[in-house]
Amino acid sequence: MQLAERLRQKRAEKPILLMTHIVIGYPDLQTSLELVDAMVEAGVDAMELQIPFSEPMADGPVILKANQAALRNGTSVDACFEFAERVTRRHDIPFLFMSYYNVLYRRGLARFAADARKAGILGAIVPDCPPEEATEYLAAMQQSELAPVFIFSPNTSDARMRSLGTTSGGFVYVVARKGVTGAETQFEADLAKYLERCRRATDLPLAVGFGLKSREDVEFLKGKVDIAVIGSQSLRVLDEQGVAGVKSFLSNLR
Repeated sequence: MQLAERLRQKRAEKPILLMTHIVIGYPDLQTSLELVDAMVEAGVDAMELQIPFSEPMADGPVILKANQAALRNGTSVDACFEFAERVTRRHDIPFLFMSYYNVLYRRGLARFAADARKAGILGAIVPDCPPEEATEYLAAMQQSELAPVFIFSPNTSDARMRSLGTTSGGFVYVVARKGVTGAETQFEADLAKYLERCRRATDLPLAVGFGLKSREDVEFLKGKVDIAVIGSQSLRVLDEQGVAGVKSFLSNLR
């Protein structure tokens, strides 16, 4: 079953899905594995596995720090594929890779997609690869039956949203506000209007990320989108309270 179908099936059972984000190798590979286990036990429905990169330009200071630490620890791209295969065999939820185009380019796009598929990955989010420059990437993803997830932002026009909605696979990642991950997001009327515009542009599931921190944020999104994405806040909790703290935090989000 492909990514969109799996998400729709899960969404039919719940008012909103939760997707989390980890940086593979932060603070180390063993803790990353324990973190995945804890997140799944807390009831998350899908997960982004970030392959660390030296210049993660869409990410704020929390995830940037995690990327830098993972790289200092020697986390390689090969290790990330091995990690992905291990967790996809261990847990029956959809896993995606998230990284930046240079990682894919250096590995070779066809090889990256084929290896991801072999590892049990269902799609990828590559923020610095717009569809206009993604011909080879899209072909590789299609060949390996993987979902290329593209992004809506508040500055995206209605026409471009419709175009991205037809190019994207699995779901569309909706950036809740301008800027990078981890900063404050106002969950209020302007965001609701923006999400209505996103919903009109595509029939794919919508996943909202950037700034979600609380149960109230998740409640706000119910009925407006399909997936709430928790990224930087999970890492903050991990730093302060460890893996057990992350499990408790996620368990209390809905």
